[in-house]
Amino acid sequence: MASAAVMKALDEIRKGHMVLVYDADGREEETDMVIASESVTPAAVRTLRKDAGGLICTTADLSIQESLGLPFMTELYQGMVDEYPVMGGLVPNDIPYDVKSAFGITINHRKTFTGVTDNDRAMTIKEFAELARRAIAQENGWGMREFGRSFRAPGHVHLLNTSRSILETRFGHTELATALVIMAGLVPSATVCEMMGDDGKALSKEAARAYAGARGMAFLEGAEIIEAWKAYGRR
Repeated sequence: MASAAVMKALDEIRKGHMVLVYDADGREEETDMVIASESVTPAAVRTLRKDAGGLICTTADLSIQESLGLPFMTELYQGMVDEYPVMGGLVPNDIPYDVKSAFGITINHRKTFTGVTDNDRAMTIKEFAELARRAIAQENGWGMREFGRSFRAPGHVHLLNTSRSILETRFGHTELATALVIMAGLVPSATVCEMMGDDGKALSKEAARAYAGARGMAFLEGAEIIEAWKAYGRR
């Protein structure tokens, strides 16, 4: 059974609201703003950009990755080594907080202009979530074909791919946020952005909690989500 705090957060996510998620002491020690990708609006992008201030990214669980044929960025780099040897030296094998980067490709919806405005990024994210919803239910490569028709790369929305089994081998914001939207019964894609402080560092957990409290927002720590996810899997 999920805790009252997690239940509140899931209810907020279903309503299209943002919640705050702190990963863990000893990991990144960062708090991300999290919203279901299907709920993203230009106003939401503006809040992420101004109040959070980190990199706005959109997650994809394994079902979306497989339906759309989404690669990890490191896989693309490794495939380029013969033509561009410098890529071999850029392997992210020394990440201080995890064993593997979640970064995938970057995209813009084809109906956007530059792709970076609040309106453009909201369109890209919301249309990505809608395509993902439809693609998961399709077969015969429909999702990959439609993805190419509707989006172009590179773009201004960074995709993050979850690990194959969520919250079993990797416990980052990519997995934590995606677990939340799945438990909320929504498209398995969340949009996240790290909260930055005014001192050149990530916003402290205490300051992030205070931000949430002042606005009536749900604040969760990764351990709470992991425990709820375990219970969710046992249903």
